Amino acid sequence: MSVPDFSTITKKRPEKSLTRGKRRSGGRNNTGRTTARFRGGGHRRLLREVEFGQRKLGVPGVVEAIEYDPNRTAFLALIRYRDGDRRYILATEDLSVGDPVLVDEKTPLQSGNRLMLKHIPVGIEIHNIELFPGKGGKTVRSAGSSARILTHEGGYAHIRLPSSEVRRIPEDAFASIGLVSNAEWSSVTIGKAGRARWMGRRPHVRGSAMNPVDHPHGGGEGRAGIGLKYPKTPWGKHALGVKTRHKKKSSNRLIIQRRKKKRR
Repeated sequence: MSVPDFSTITKKRPEKSLTRGKRRSGGRNNTGRTTARFRGGGHRRLLREVEFGQRKLGVPGVVEAIEYDPNRTAFLALIRYRDGDRRYILATEDLSVGDPVLVDEKTPLQSGNRLMLKHIPVGIEIHNIELFPGKGGKTVRSAGSSARILTHEGGYAHIRLPSSEVRRIPEDAFASIGLVSNAEWSSVTIGKAGRARWMGRRPHVRGSAMNPVDHPHGGGEGRAGIGLKYPKTPWGKHALGVKTRHKKKSSNRLIIQRRKKKRR
């Protein structure tokens, strides 16, 4: 078992004014039926209200603390602004207590600051990127992730995302400078089933270990193969190699290079 490096954490209890209770669904929908398998239980959590947008435009702030958030992989930075307000933002890898933070149309290119894409030069690491101006950061928000601007062209910034996808994003959209904190998250080993249960994950049962009535892979004597041409979901559909992205998504036209290249 391994855990992230918590040496940068400076505050254990969350800011009370920025938290609220979190209700869990246990994988059930509004009628009580299971719609997401193998979920349930887990430790109680508080939701931290994180500022992904730019509601504090032009108000200087200072990092007051670096905190852990059980609801996401990245750490949070508690910012105290000049007007006395406090907000959580995603902490960057080299952000520490006392560092200045500013959100504006154009700011110094230092870690934690947030500004418009048109003022960010090519090659700078960015995160928490808006896909459409004014909608708040929607992508590149997980631990250790960052994107880079490849070029500026025709009112759009061409950005290479962590998945290697290249897409156009309007230059008036905002993004934050720096690499998201807790980069070691990808190498963490949960180590035991009990720790997964704390996180709300129940045991994932293989289809081949079930009965035929429960799964298309089920049944047979001993450790039998699935006996099918291709692996199936519990509902009989293709389980592997199926595209899940909606064809009519309005942002499809902004993708320049797909994450997966077509095989010849």
